[in-house]
Amino acid sequence: METWAFIIDEVVPYLNQGLWVSIQLIIPSALGGILLGVVVGALRVYGNPFLKVPANIYANLFRGTPLLVQLFIIYFGLAKLGLKFPPFTAAVLGFVLCSGAYHSEYIRGGLQAIKEGQLKAAKALGFTTFQSVVSIIMPQAFRRALPGCGNEVVYLIKYTSLAYIITCVELTGEGKILAAESFRYTEVFLVVGLYYLVLVTLATWGLRRLENRLRIPGFEQS
Repeated sequence: METWAFIIDEVVPYLNQGLWVSIQLIIPSALGGILLGVVVGALRVYGNPFLKVPANIYANLFRGTPLLVQLFIIYFGLAKLGLKFPPFTAAVLGFVLCSGAYHSEYIRGGLQAIKEGQLKAAKALGFTTFQSVVSIIMPQAFRRALPGCGNEVVYLIKYTSLAYIITCVELTGEGKILAAESFRYTEVFLVVGLYYLVLVTLATWGLRRLENRLRIPGFEQS
């Protein structure tokens, strides 16, 4: 009884503050990561060497290093060079760059799954490569890449728990502070875990609906 009172009266109100910060981190990071991934993925497939090489380096760099290290470099390392970001901005920038690298890999796979004949046919009709990719190839590729991109969004929701490491106090950060003050780590982090479970469940449901809405009958077998 006393545990439930503690959770309802102290844990939930405290964590709700962090939940709002987490949502503010998730939305721009998810949208920015997908947009960046689409651009970089397209450059990795159709870009000229001067664009393709930097795009590949970026994707390999951010997929090959831990997100925590990236956040430290953006927040602490760049500050040494005179480029100082507020904690929230640094966290969003780190999440967008990391997430965008993974999205670019899913988009790259989706683009390469589209038959090359479609691009040639579009060019024969007078489309430029850019017009062909944007209006014909990318919509098909994005449908194929959407399950992978959706999975990355789910990961991103959990990535945001690292933001408190660079002093951006979100859901996990609020939980850590409350647990340290009350010494009731089990109760606090069980509720924190439940919050993330609800966020992931809602995101999964929304992404599944988006997949169904964008699905074209027979397209997956083409």
